[in-house]
Amino acid sequence: MRLFVALSISADVCENLASLLDELRRVDSRRRWINPTNLHVTLKFIGHVPNENLSYINETLSKVVAPAELTLRFRGVGFFPNERRPAVVWAGVQAPPGLAALAARIDEALAKCGVPQETRPFAPHLTLARLKETRLTEALRAQLQRSKDRFFGEQVSVEFHLMESKLKATGAEYTTLRSFPFALEELNR
Repeated sequence: MRLFVALSISADVCENLASLLDELRRVDSRRRWINPTNLHVTLKFIGHVPNENLSYINETLSKVVAPAELTLRFRGVGFFPNERRPAVVWAGVQAPPGLAALAARIDEALAKCGVPQETRPFAPHLTLARLKETRLTEALRAQLQRSKDRFFGEQVSVEFHLMESKLKATGAEYTTLRSFPFALEELNR
């Protein structure tokens, strides 16, 4: 199984991002834009694990202390690694420090399950597209520029999810395997 841990996106935020994705698709239909139903904030990519490890991962994640809630704001678009040679187009996530603390706690907990720890700093975002061709058309670049400060909404998150990703010719298909409600303990906000 190919697994990751994530926060889901509210229907309102997803609808606003679906509108942006429709606009981007009309400008450049050659790109593989993410299906809006697949939008999520990745807290930890686990990768491939044997099925027999699932119960241990679930048990480990159930012990992660999380904040009572996290308020996330979704604004703007950007690129990884940069605008000159974009490999990923993303929508921004503005979050309190508690989100990074939660991602770190999940990372540390899963290291006990043999999952390699992150080496890069946590950068919350929503992936809108992974680009094989990194040169953007002028029309697409202009549309993305117009959306660089666009507000997509706000949500309060109260749980995180263990997700399975099945890669298919039509794109990835995600399934929630288990949800973990946030604890009552507050992290640094």
